[in-house]
Amino acid sequence: MFIPLSEIGRAGRQGNPSPLTALTLSAQPRLPQVHLFDTELGPHILAVDGTRIYKVGSEVAALLARGLEARDSEQVNALLTRLGLDTAPYITDEPLAPPPVRALSLAIAQKCNLGCTYCYADGGSFGTLPKQMSLETALAAVDLLFKDAIRDERVNLTFLGGEPMSNRPVVRAATLHAHRRAQETGANLSLSITTNGTLLTPEDGDFFEEHGFAVTISLDGVGKSHDAQRPFKNGRGSYDRIIERVRPILAQQRKMQVSARVTVTPRNLDLPAVLEHFIELGFHSVGFSPMLSSPTGQGEMQGGDLAVMLDQMIAAGQEFERNVVAGRRYPFLNMVNAMREIHRGTHRPYPCGAGAGYMGVSAEGDLSACHRFVENEAGAMGSLATGVDLQRQGQWLAARHVHRQEPCRSCWARYMCGGGCHHEVIQRGRPACDYIRGWLHYCLQAYIRLAETRPEYFGYPAARA
Repeated sequence: MFIPLSEIGRAGRQGNPSPLTALTLSAQPRLPQVHLFDTELGPHILAVDGTRIYKVGSEVAALLARGLEARDSEQVNALLTRLGLDTAPYITDEPLAPPPVRALSLAIAQKCNLGCTYCYADGGSFGTLPKQMSLETALAAVDLLFKDAIRDERVNLTFLGGEPMSNRPVVRAATLHAHRRAQETGANLSLSITTNGTLLTPEDGDFFEEHGFAVTISLDGVGKSHDAQRPFKNGRGSYDRIIERVRPILAQQRKMQVSARVTVTPRNLDLPAVLEHFIELGFHSVGFSPMLSSPTGQGEMQGGDLAVMLDQMIAAGQEFERNVVAGRRYPFLNMVNAMREIHRGTHRPYPCGAGAGYMGVSAEGDLSACHRFVENEAGAMGSLATGVDLQRQGQWLAARHVHRQEPCRSCWARYMCGGGCHHEVIQRGRPACDYIRGWLHYCLQAYIRLAETRPEYFGYPAARA
C-alpha cells in the first residue's frame, strides 16, 4: 500500500557501491519495526506491521538511518510516533484459530515415471511403496473440502503426486464430483494440477480447458539443463517428450492457464534465458523456486548459489519492469505476485495456509499440513476417516506463528515472508534469509518505480504527460 508523506528536508544520498553489494547490505535486518530503502525517486520506509510504504524526505531518512544503524529502538519508535505511524498492531502473538479446510491437495498417485535428482517426494512415493489413490478416497476428500461450505465461499482442489496423470480416471472423477458439490453448495471452485507433462494428451487439454484448470508444468530449464535434473527413471532425458506433449495444450489455453515452474539448483542458474524461452513457448506464467531441502541433500542451494540466483532474479525483474513500463504483459510470476502482494499491503504471520485452511491428502487418506508433509509424522493432521486432529492443528498453528520463530522476530521481512516454507525450515533451517530479504528489498524498489512510471498497472490513473 503506497501512501506518500510530505517530504521533510532536502534530498541527498551518498555513495554508489555495486548494485548487488548495496542491495545485500541494505536488506540486512536492523530493527524489526521498520525498513529503510532508497530508489531513484528518493528514500522510502516500510512500516513493517501492516506492510505500509511511505515516501520521506532526506532529514527523516537520515535520522532513521542513524537509529537503525545504532539499533536504537527507542529513537526509531519516537520518530515513527512523530510521523503518525505508531498504530495498533496488525498482527499479535495470538495464533490463528483452526479454520475450516477449504483447500486440499490430493497425492492422487504416489508414484512417478521420472527420477528427479532432488525430489522432495523421494521419487514420487514419499519413501513408501508406490501407490494410487482410490476413487473412494478421492471422493471422500472432496466431501471434506465442501463440508459446511457456504454460497460464494472459495474452495480449491489440487491434484499432485508423484505424477497425478498416472491416475487419470480418478483425477477426472474427483473433478466432476467437486463440480457437483460446488453446484449444491454454491461455493466457488477452483481447480489446479501440477504435472511433469510426460503423460499429457490432447484429451487432457480438452478436460482442463472445459473445467478451467490452472495447470503447472514442472520444467527445470531448456533441453539438457532440464534433462540433467528431471530424467526418466532409465536416465533418458524428458525435455523433448514434455514439450511435445505440452505444445498442443498451450495452444488450447482459454479458460485454463498453463504455467511453468522451475526448481532452481546450482546446475540451472541461467534464469533470464529460461524465462524468455518459456514465455516464447506460450506459457501463461513462469515462476522460479530455489531447492532448499531435498531428502538426500542433492541439489540444495548454498549461500553462494543463492547469491547468484538473486542476481539472476533481479535481472529478470528488471526485464519485467521494462516491459511493464512499455505497456507489455511479461508473465514473470515471482514479480507479478510480489507487486500484487506489496500493493495490497499483504501482512501475515504464516508463509501460507499449510496446516490451517489448506492440507494435503495421502493416497491412503491421511491428512498432513501440506503436500510436502505426506507420509511425514512432523506434519500429520489426522485422516479422512477420523477428521482433522484439532489438537495437533492448534499446536501447529501456535508453534509455527512467525512470532515464535527465530531469527524471524527481529527481521523486517517477517510479515511479507511469513517465516519461510514450514517443510524447508523443519528439514533444513533457514539458509535463504539473505536471498529472501534481498529479493523483497528489490521488489519494494521496483514497486515504487512502477507506481511512478506506470501507475495504471496498479489501477491508479495514468500520469499526465
